[in-house]
Amino acid sequence: MHDFFDFLGRFWWLVFPIGGMAGGWARSWSRATEERHRRKVELYKLKNQLAVHEEANQAEVVALMAAHDAVNRKWLDYELDVGNLIDFPLMTDVREPLTVAFLRAKKEADGLRPAAAEEITTPARLAEYRAAVHGFEVAFDVAEREARRIKDGKFTGPERQRLATARKLLRIAEDSAATPAERQTAYKRARKEIDGLIVLPEATVAALEGKIAGMLA
Repeated sequence: MHDFFDFLGRFWWLVFPIGGMAGGWARSWSRATEERHRRKVELYKLKNQLAVHEEANQAEVVALMAAHDAVNRKWLDYELDVGNLIDFPLMTDVREPLTVAFLRAKKEADGLRPAAAEEITTPARLAEYRAAVHGFEVAFDVAEREARRIKDGKFTGPERQRLATARKLLRIAEDSAATPAERQTAYKRARKEIDGLIVLPEATVAALEGKIAGMLA
């Protein structure tokens, strides 16, 4: 211990540079600590922002999928109901540009639809699906408005009469009070009246025949 104090007595001047160095180290360590803390805070904020952004994106995808489903349900009201197609034949008339545009928009939206909201992970993919769903909504709305405006106006008098007859026959085919033979005959006659006037989608025919078959069972 005596030797240490003897050393300090002879080299007291070293206290100043060593103290300066210690102060510099302390200041450097403090700055480094502050910088590490600042980076941790920024990283936390960035992660939090990304999480919020991701949740917002997924919420939008869920909303878009719901809007997509809503338009598909509206379409099914026509596709699975022959009566609706007889009343508004434009909805399945592929000679009509508005109908073609709607069916094309439906195909595009269906093709871009994810199986789950989590599958859409990039802004570009989200924008693509968003545009497809909005295009589908607009195309269906335009086609439906036109179909309801025109109704059977593009058919001749005799053709409209055939459609009216088919409508009556389908009511008989779906009437549980009618006999099985009456329902089968009515269905066959209705198909004959419709043939050449309205193109029935396969899903429409399958739904109708399944309904009638269930009533006959």
